[in-house]
Amino acid sequence: MSLLTGEALDQALARVTVVAVTYHSAHCVAAMAAGLQRFPHVVVVDNASTDDTLGQLAQHLPRAQVLRCERNLGFGAANNLALDQVRTPYALLLNPDCQIDPASAARLVQTAEAWPTAAIVAPQLLASDGGKELNYGWLRWLWAGRGPAAEGPLCVGHACAAAWLVRCDAARWRFDTGFFLYYEDEDLCARIFQARQMVLIEPQATAVHANRGSVRGRSPMRAEWGRGFHHSRSKIRFQAKHRGARAALRTRRKALWLGALEVLVRVPLLNPRLLARSAGRWWGMWTARAQADAGQPEGV
Repeated sequence: MSLLTGEALDQALARVTVVAVTYHSAHCVAAMAAGLQRFPHVVVVDNASTDDTLGQLAQHLPRAQVLRCERNLGFGAANNLALDQVRTPYALLLNPDCQIDPASAARLVQTAEAWPTAAIVAPQLLASDGGKELNYGWLRWLWAGRGPAAEGPLCVGHACAAAWLVRCDAARWRFDTGFFLYYEDEDLCARIFQARQMVLIEPQATAVHANRGSVRGRSPMRAEWGRGFHHSRSKIRFQAKHRGARAALRTRRKALWLGALEVLVRVPLLNPRLLARSAGRWWGMWTARAQADAGQPEGV
């Protein structure tokens, strides 16, 4: 596929609505917005930020449609809300800590149109230093990933939702709002895979991803605790949903013992952020019993 330029590039971008979810993301709005000036359709859902996120959006993306939530809905629910506003054939889900150039976005559109059964097309994510991130793989309970990185369009089991081109005529594909944060992208990819549709990687399209850079907030300790807490709960929900209650309970029991040991080991290291994350992870596992017992949680 040739690289689109000029009018052809603008025609491709007109078929895309950029969707971003912000939460205490004032520090990365300007960088994200720099690559979006040529996109005619942008929808942002703000999850009740208390920093200057809204001010930065008004300054750097004045033409964007901004939906302001009164509370933090979580990643999946906020994306679902934005997707309901999309009227273009494709939506480009983009984390605030991601930067994508118009040419890469247009390449994703080209690939999606060449593969009409692909529900999602994702770019190759790059770290801030230009190195390739491992942002895709197989369904973890079926195969272990092997071999070099993709060199052309490749069907995969899951891809990180930091940057996704979503085909909007597949409207039934929405995030399970039972996942507040983490694993919601892997869950959606698993459901697409089980329905015999495709998740594609297009390595000729790239996006720069400042991993874990989208949220700062006023309390780094609270942010680290929240990361650990939500990651644990989402992990158990994912296990229960796709592997059954027994697998989820086994994972929870093992994680509780290992998590308690991790907290004890990190106390003498005097690293408050790591300790906060470990404590949040352990408490998330402790409170996840109901999700493990459910086996097949509601809210899909």
